[in-house]
Amino acid sequence: MPTIVVVEDQSLVRDAIAMLLSLEDGVEVVGKYSNGAGAIKHFEDLGLPDIVLSDIEMPDVTGLDIARYVTDNAINTHVVLMTTFAKPGYIKRALAAGVKGFVLKEADSDYLLSSIYKVLSGERVISPELAIMALDDDNPLSQKETMALKLAFEGNTTQDIASKLFLSQGTVRNYLSEAISKLDATNRIDAARIARQKGWL
Repeated sequence: MPTIVVVEDQSLVRDAIAMLLSLEDGVEVVGKYSNGAGAIKHFEDLGLPDIVLSDIEMPDVTGLDIARYVTDNAINTHVVLMTTFAKPGYIKRALAAGVKGFVLKEADSDYLLSSIYKVLSGERVISPELAIMALDDDNPLSQKETMALKLAFEGNTTQDIASKLFLSQGTVRNYLSEAISKLDATNRIDAARIARQKGWL
């Protein structure tokens, strides 16, 4: 019997998804958590579920963070991410993090259950709408530009960013300037906002 942990910061949505899955014969929901920290603690304290079905955007520890933790620690658990936001950049980041499934929350229950069973059988599942968006999307930012922009968005000064990335302040300014130019933004915060909307940060 496949075991599933549900991770979602909105309690009504979390409970509804858990209830839906519990109604399916042969599926057992073994945990419900409001963010990824709960899921990781579940791994450590209660054992590994077959599937973690998680929202992608949550406070503190996100669905992507769960996927990276599972991959980095070679944990034998499949991560399926859900989102209401069709941000194409998320898909490439999710696949790079080892995510096995990526579905829209708007999908019907049959599609969700079918996706879970396909992932359990070794397939990778991405909602068609998201897959099409990912093919049409190209992130122009380099890894260093992305990191600098993320730190700037979090309120770090140029000096702070330079220290954290082990770069000179001049190099950081160049990365931020390039990012602003590539995204046709007015400043670093505007560039970060655009990148976040695309799912690149």
